[in-house]
Formats: sequence, C-alpha cells, structure tokens
Amino acid sequence: MTDGAVNDRAGGAGVRVEECAAADEELVAAMARLVPQLSSSSPPPGLEQLAAIVGNDACHLLLARDVGDGTILGSMTLVVFPIPTGIRAWIEDVVVDGAARGRGVGELLNREALALAERLGARTVDLTSRPSREAANRLYRRIGFVQRETNVYRYEGSD
Repeated sequence: MTDGAVNDRAGGAGVRVEECAAADEELVAAMARLVPQLSSSSPPPGLEQLAAIVGNDACHLLLARDVGDGTILGSMTLVVFPIPTGIRAWIEDVVVDGAARGRGVGELLNREALALAERLGARTVDLTSRPSREAANRLYRRIGFVQRETNVYRYEGSD
C-alpha cells in the first residue's frame, strides 16, 4: 500500500485503510479531533508538521476512513528504519475516534501496518501501550503482539 492506495481488507466494517500521501486541511482538521483523544499534553500537529511526517521516508501515516463518506476515523504512524541488526518497525500514536470504536478500525490499522512493515522487510514491529488502555492491549495480544520482558526508558531532555 503506497501513495494513498486503498487497503482491500475493508471488510464489513465499512472502513478502508490508506497511507496518507499528502498533508492537507482535511488531515489537519482530523488530527485536531483525534490527537486530543490520544494525548491531553500534546497539541494537534499543524499543516507544516503533518507535511514533514508524510514527507519523511521512514514514516508511514496510515488513515482509516469511513467507506461511505470518507471521514477519517483513526490514524497511526508506522516508522520503519534500518539498524545494524536489521530493519525494524515501530507503531506510534494509534488513535481511533471515540464515535468509531467497536467497528474494527484499530484492528484494520494494525493489520495494515504489520503487512506494510513486512513488505518493507522489517524483522520486528514494536509498540507500547499504557496498561489503562485495556481494549487496545487486548487487541494487540489478539493479533499476535507479545508483551516483552524489558525496561522502557525515556529521556525527555532538559529545558
């Protein structure tokens, strides 16, 4: 799936997944609606920031759209990058609009990300999820993610 091609696995949920090919005002408006449902501490990205994401070769911004009216129902970013031990992938910022939950949107986004990562040669795909996101964690286990015994560290820099 490249250049905004439609995912043929839309299924009965009335949802299709595509890779975002260009940032536009529709995407800005969708992110203004979706990002606050994902994070209360991060402002939604503007057009310039979204254009940088879409234009980055390592980033693949996947959008789930309603088949009927084209509304963006959810999104996620798949980042694929080479390191000395192989090609790896990371899923970040998975968000499904609250009004669209229960339609299989999150599963479609994740399955398309996994298929794309495989096509791009990734040996593994990682993600993190807060324990409080119980439905998301059940989904990740159901589609084959395995919780790892690891420590996750974050450096936030100095201001």
